[in-house]
Amino acid sequence: MKIIAIGVHSAFATGTFEKAISSKQAIEMALKIARTTEFKEASEEAIAAEINRLSQSVYLPKWQSNFLIEFDMPGKRGKSPYRLLVDMGGDARHALKGLGLTSSDIDGVYISHPHNDHIGGMEYMSLTTFFNPFYVPAKVEWLNKQFIADKLFLEPQWGSIPPGNTKPDLLIHKKVLKPLKRALGPGLDTLQGVPDVTLDTYFDVHIIGKRRNGQTKTHVFQDGGGEWTLTPLFAMHVISSSEEMPSYGISLQHSSGYNVLMPTDIQSAIPPQLVGHYKRANQIYMDCETSPFPSGVHPHVSDLINKLDPEIQKKCLLYHYDAVPQVPEGMFCGILKNGDYHIYPPSESGL
Repeated sequence: MKIIAIGVHSAFATGTFEKAISSKQAIEMALKIARTTEFKEASEEAIAAEINRLSQSVYLPKWQSNFLIEFDMPGKRGKSPYRLLVDMGGDARHALKGLGLTSSDIDGVYISHPHNDHIGGMEYMSLTTFFNPFYVPAKVEWLNKQFIADKLFLEPQWGSIPPGNTKPDLLIHKKVLKPLKRALGPGLDTLQGVPDVTLDTYFDVHIIGKRRNGQTKTHVFQDGGGEWTLTPLFAMHVISSSEEMPSYGISLQHSSGYNVLMPTDIQSAIPPQLVGHYKRANQIYMDCETSPFPSGVHPHVSDLINKLDPEIQKKCLLYHYDAVPQVPEGMFCGILKNGDYHIYPPSESGL
């Protein structure tokens, strides 16, 4: 299993601007310097002024917190890896492009809670895979060269829901599904010519979590010679005087016993109900706020420094910050940057 940080910043992080010149301009300038006395005899100040003249302002965005998990198993596309997005913020499509990927390369999505920085890209995911006739081989076969809206409307024997193997998986807790449907409804409930449209029209929905019979529904992914069991993990994110917003993180348990914990957005550094999970985990992806004015709905870097057990600190990879966290050297496992990845279990990385 490979976990890639495709966005590590907070919901309200933006980015910076830097001056830069194109590679073409840089080559032309280097050739000028090599061939002309004008530049050979120019001062550093004159060269700097010329570079500044050629420069344009380049925006370096900070993508929101999103993760991409790759399992060594065939995906919906019929080939390995199976790619699962952990949350789908509005920035996710841009972050994916940085990896050379689009929605067509994604097999499934897990949604932890319905805040915009975790679901803002779901309309993009829904519509681009729905209207892509080549999304997966099973969809090509099912459509048989028909336009999908015509297929759903003119062939009522199929019903209004495409088969599960023709659309992305959606892994979600039942308590998150209802508000997700409400949030996405205005953008997804209408399709030209199709009378009945639901979230199931776009996704193969898998409800995970506690069931009425008391058992917890999990989801198992094959990964080479082993398997990973994904279990939703309840934690409180926001509490108001009348409502609450839980966030369902995930525990990934390998058949070898190795455990990766991704609590997602949580209110405190180590909620009492999760102490056992933190102790059992081998690696923890830890939400980390760095704002000078703590919001109270994420663990602040000062809490992680001052309140976490040193043994737990060593397991933590920090993300979801604005300014890069300033922490004592060696205290944490690491501070994630966009594009960082880790392979689990560690013995499979070849390191």
